[in-house]
Amino acid sequence: MKKHLNRTTLHKSKLVILLFLLSNSIIAQVESDITQFDDVLNDYSNVRDFCISKDGNDAYFTMQSPDQNISQIVHIKKENNKWTEPELLPFCDSYMYLEPFLSYDEDRLFFVSDRPLNDTISIKKDFDIWYVEKDIKNGKWSKPKNLGAPVNSNLDEFYPSVSKNNNLYFTMVSPNGYGKDDIYVSIWDKNKYEKPILLDKNINSEGYEFNAFISLDEDFLLFSKYNEEDGQGSGDLYISKKNANGEWQKATNIGTPMNTKYMEYCPFYDQKNETLYFTSKRLTITSKKFISILDFKNYVQGSKNGLSKIYKTVLKIE
Repeated sequence: MKKHLNRTTLHKSKLVILLFLLSNSIIAQVESDITQFDDVLNDYSNVRDFCISKDGNDAYFTMQSPDQNISQIVHIKKENNKWTEPELLPFCDSYMYLEPFLSYDEDRLFFVSDRPLNDTISIKKDFDIWYVEKDIKNGKWSKPKNLGAPVNSNLDEFYPSVSKNNNLYFTMVSPNGYGKDDIYVSIWDKNKYEKPILLDKNINSEGYEFNAFISLDEDFLLFSKYNEEDGQGSGDLYISKKNANGEWQKATNIGTPMNTKYMEYCPFYDQKNETLYFTSKRLTITSKKFISILDFKNYVQGSKNGLSKIYKTVLKIE
């Protein structure tokens, strides 16, 4: 009887180990589908806030110092099927610039900055939403223009995202919201933006909701929530869809492997190619023996190393 129990226990132990290994294999296989945007960015310690043109040949993102106190917007272009080295946008100066987003027609680039309202002032402002317009003749961007009231205020506004009809979704830190950071929408009406509307509790909560990406037809919203009970840990990506009455449904966690116990934020979804781009501080790097300093550098910089990086994965949203 004792031998039989030992055999049974051993059989169950082997089964548990097998299931564990299979589970890890499945997780690893799925995780491997989440790749870095491109190796050209591996030389930079902090990159985030990504958007890409409809033809896939121009991308804009934020590059930051390790302490995040220096923040600039950069542009890369695809030439001969390879991405060029990043170049700073010409309007970037000593102030903070982050979170670029192209309008549907791609003639306007929205972004966030704490720059003063005009060049005669040297004291930085709170964070506002700004934009530049593209000169069709020479392809150059205009000087920055503040979006102004009623969108901007004496509070901080972040992360602009614009639908096909120009409705603007963004994050605001307001004492009149539900929580710490909340998501608002400002309706585009007759060539101007209306007073921002706080999205309801199917989106916002007493915690942190931020970095909202709105779909072209405003039928789904991707955004980040922080330290939620149903989350993987830290920041997680969530999705909310509209019902037949145009009402936002309760947001749900998009799950693993996109979300991890590390920070996931700043989503951008390419609807044509069904590709999700997002920023993550995921960490899967492990120690090994290195043959040289170059080998060490390439491995550490090229891995999912816990630094803020831009990732992509195929994701079908129905």
